[in-house]
Amino acid sequence: MTAGTDSVVGPGPRTATGRLVEDTVLGLRIGAMRAGGMALALRGDRVARLLHRPWRLDPYPVYAELRAAQLAGGPVRSRTGLTAVATHASVEAVLRDRQLGVRLSDGASRLGDGDGPSLMEPVDLSLLTLDPPDHTRLRRLAQPAFAPRRLAHYREVAERVTAELLDGALARGGPFDLVAELASPLPIKVISALLDVPDVDAGRFARWGLALGSSLDGVRSPAHVRELTRATAGMRALFGELLEQRRVHPGEDVISTLAAAVDGGTATADEVLAMAQLLLVAGFETTTNLIGNAVQAMHRAPDEWSALVADPGLAAAAVEETLRYDPPVQLTARFAHSDVEVDGRPLRRDSGVLVLLASANRDPAVHPDPDRFDLHREQAAAHLAFSGGVHYCLGAPLARLEGEVALRLLAERAPRLRPAGAPVPRVATVLRGPLHLPVTA
Repeated sequence: MTAGTDSVVGPGPRTATGRLVEDTVLGLRIGAMRAGGMALALRGDRVARLLHRPWRLDPYPVYAELRAAQLAGGPVRSRTGLTAVATHASVEAVLRDRQLGVRLSDGASRLGDGDGPSLMEPVDLSLLTLDPPDHTRLRRLAQPAFAPRRLAHYREVAERVTAELLDGALARGGPFDLVAELASPLPIKVISALLDVPDVDAGRFARWGLALGSSLDGVRSPAHVRELTRATAGMRALFGELLEQRRVHPGEDVISTLAAAVDGGTATADEVLAMAQLLLVAGFETTTNLIGNAVQAMHRAPDEWSALVADPGLAAAAVEETLRYDPPVQLTARFAHSDVEVDGRPLRRDSGVLVLLASANRDPAVHPDPDRFDLHREQAAAHLAFSGGVHYCLGAPLARLEGEVALRLLAERAPRLRPAGAPVPRVATVLRGPLHLPVTA
């Protein structure tokens, strides 16, 4: 777990009565937070609405309201305790401002200490929850995994795996779930190559990825805590075993690099295990949602799908437009390390800022007609789907590569791809994408 937070795993064996008491207390805490947030949402607090149904099923109208409110009176202060930035200019400025970080000014957890599980930061996701210099040190360890030479290898893996997955799905005939048959197993296979995980169990990796990805929205229930505990324990056992193996028999994979860092004293075992968790969650969730969101967007804009089928070389453009139009990661957060100003509004030290990446990507000031999905869009400004500043997504080149390969081969091999039923959306605030996407070719 991250420094300054309590583990979701208890300190030792607990009796059945003790577990019941802890679950009851945790359930009451979660219920009170949820009820308070919903009350704020019903009273019109736009930031609170992003956390609750029905608004988070389609957050884009709320983003538009927040942009308008910010233009009228500065960043929106919410009764949740957060200040939201929603315009492209302000989001980019916050991401690049070194006076703002992902932790509090003293380096402690962004949510402080308390009794029992951390409700909003239950899993250690390494770089996502670290500021420099620790962030810089650990990022440097993982950087070689995304060097051009390694990306060329991952492209070969992605093309082979995508072809195999599509061959299997299309050969069976009839409708299939694009997420289960392609968007989920593809990045898992590539991550397995990146980590050199032998005999990967794609289903188990997918369950871990979904569980740990869900932690980005915080703890939902005592059952969710147990799910996260099982996923974390399973991953730590697997990667711990691999780490020991690579210390004896190193290769060119990330785990071997991290093992050498442990032996060299530049990282601890806990830090590299957290890094491995992050690589799975970020690599799996980003690409899975990217592919799903791209196909959904082109289902709603069939002329764009026709354009991609006519010219599969537009797949890279389809990736970039999806990242702008409906990004897999919708938002992030920053905390002021000193008294600062954000778009003219003063923020006191340790105040939280909700950074609305997806809102910035639909800001009409930089993206004309932003609510239209357009493969031929002239990008007037860079989208911010991969964040920015020192926390710019390390795996962005790999996500782009996998998305481009998947969309290109879909256009070539399944040109008549179309919906075969209603998609099942992920109900979340931070991550966005379909859980199930029935299609037919």
